[in-house]
Amino acid sequence: MIFSKQLTYWYLHNKRNLPWRATTNPYTIWLSEIILQQTRVDQGMSYYFKFIENFPTVFDLAAASEEQVLKLWQGLGYYSRARNLHFSAKYIVDELHGEFPATYKELLELKGVGDYTASAIASICFNEPTAVVDGNVYRVLARYFGIDTTTNSSAGIKIFKQLAQELIDEKNPGTHNQAIMEFGALMCKPSNPDCGICPLNSSCFALSKNKVKALPVKEKKAKIKTRHFNYLVIQSSDQKTKIVKRETGIWRNLYEFPLIETSDIIDEKQLIEHKIYKELFCDSAATVVLFDEEVLVHKLTHQHIHTKFWVVTATASEHFSIPWNTVKKYPVPALIDNFLNRYKSDSFF
Repeated sequence: MIFSKQLTYWYLHNKRNLPWRATTNPYTIWLSEIILQQTRVDQGMSYYFKFIENFPTVFDLAAASEEQVLKLWQGLGYYSRARNLHFSAKYIVDELHGEFPATYKELLELKGVGDYTASAIASICFNEPTAVVDGNVYRVLARYFGIDTTTNSSAGIKIFKQLAQELIDEKNPGTHNQAIMEFGALMCKPSNPDCGICPLNSSCFALSKNKVKALPVKEKKAKIKTRHFNYLVIQSSDQKTKIVKRETGIWRNLYEFPLIETSDIIDEKQLIEHKIYKELFCDSAATVVLFDEEVLVHKLTHQHIHTKFWVVTATASEHFSIPWNTVKKYPVPALIDNFLNRYKSDSFF
């Protein structure tokens, strides 16, 4: 309890003024928590405001099309979060008549909501004493109590959750949870933590044993996969192009230019000999120009995508039906959006 009181006292005097802290509305808290999964606060803030402005209630979010939701999410990454957010909004409206789940157990039924998010919403909005455990919490607990069990192992997840639950202030669980997360974000940071002014420094295991940099311990990440993407950016003579919706993968339901994925880097000759290229331009005269001389590398968590954008000037065809001036209305991956921001043609934009 002393641990919780120290954290809470620090939090009340040092917390950031964040918009979702001014409410206990479960829809608003849920929205902020989903946006902030795998996302820094400074990056997620603008998205939070955009979603609140466009979808002020769960009914508004449920009524939107998935395409609208994905377009608003564009650039934030981890698009399954947006798809799950939209799916759960429709579930809340259609199955729960707009009544937001009010317990940890019920919240876990929402698609895209796991232990951490359910604990955060349940404690902040409904005062249920369920402890949150995220990266910040793992770091604080590992360092303070000297726990060297890997945080992303089954044993570690169980140990840290149990300890966090034992430490929670049952009378003020929401404040406690926000306090320990904020403490990890601002004070007990991953690099260069402020140990000299830390209110817990006199009893911190890691500081006393010079193990601050060694804790927490994580299992090694999976090997990063290398992929080679060749996008065909079509400019038809009637100022149209072609974009397609991805059916699978992390970019499912986002749009992109026709893609030729290869096992290695290819040149123009190999490109025009590829089956997909031949199918697209079998009835159309075409010329090819590589947009960037250097291969672009788009880095994701578990894969690096080596990308070339091939600009193909072609005669008009029924296969190329998307007017260039409408392309930016479609939700696209950041890789495509970044290209479109650089690719400006007076004829088409």
